[in-house]
Amino acid sequence: MQFIKSIFNPIIAVLKFINNYFKAMLFLLIVFVVFTPKGELNTPNLVQIDIKGAIFSADEILSQLEEARIDENIKGVLLNIDSPGGALSPSVELAEQVKRLSQSKPVVAYAAGNMTSGSYYAGVNANKIIANKGSMIGSIGVIMQVPNISELATKIGISEQVVKAGEYKEMGTYTRTWSKLEKDALQEIANRSYELFITDVASARNLEISRANEWANARVFLANDALNVGLIDDIGGYYDARSQLEILAQVDKAEWKQTPQIEKFFKKLTEQGANAIISALFPIIK
Repeated sequence: MQFIKSIFNPIIAVLKFINNYFKAMLFLLIVFVVFTPKGELNTPNLVQIDIKGAIFSADEILSQLEEARIDENIKGVLLNIDSPGGALSPSVELAEQVKRLSQSKPVVAYAAGNMTSGSYYAGVNANKIIANKGSMIGSIGVIMQVPNISELATKIGISEQVVKAGEYKEMGTYTRTWSKLEKDALQEIANRSYELFITDVASARNLEISRANEWANARVFLANDALNVGLIDDIGGYYDARSQLEILAQVDKAEWKQTPQIEKFFKKLTEQGANAIISALFPIIK
């Protein structure tokens, strides 16, 4: 009996293991099936980089652009842009990196929704800009906006004490009305920033600065009007932009770099969670 038991012990142990860990094994199998790339794996030669939402930091996108630039297998880059803009500095940083990238391989910028203000700046150095006909383009301008809560502070009995060195150190405060000196200094910054913006756009798009009021001045254009003033090169859809890049990149067979399925899954999960929170805090008024 002991002999027979010793023979079946390993089998019993395996069956016990399967019984105890079956759910975990099934889960891992599903994950493997879902997230394993399908079909033959080919070396990607084209890549899409998204610029979505407000631009307050450029770090992640800069890394993607540089990775595409130094990857010898990548022959072209599609910038998929849907952003209202953002801060000046990261927008300029992206513009410079796109310019650097476009000098070594073709870059097509696609305006999927908004390509305005800082996001237009970010993509202006692409070799070609294509927009769908319902997209908003331009808003080439600069704004510096700070609330003035001095009246509120007075009502609730809050006052401030300030010790400073340097006449302009308190410039931009929101606790009181700005002095004329401060307003003039901030206006000068805005003017110089605007000058930088229109100079770079004029250079990238071969436009005349003397006619900046026609294509800049913070105006927002629909795609057809943006085409007429020279802010974009063509009107088309997402797959038109992809096709244009494939032509410019001169690849025999387009192999687009795919985002790993698991990354897409968690990104979608995060976006759904964020949208749920936003919907709960800020109900949509219909």
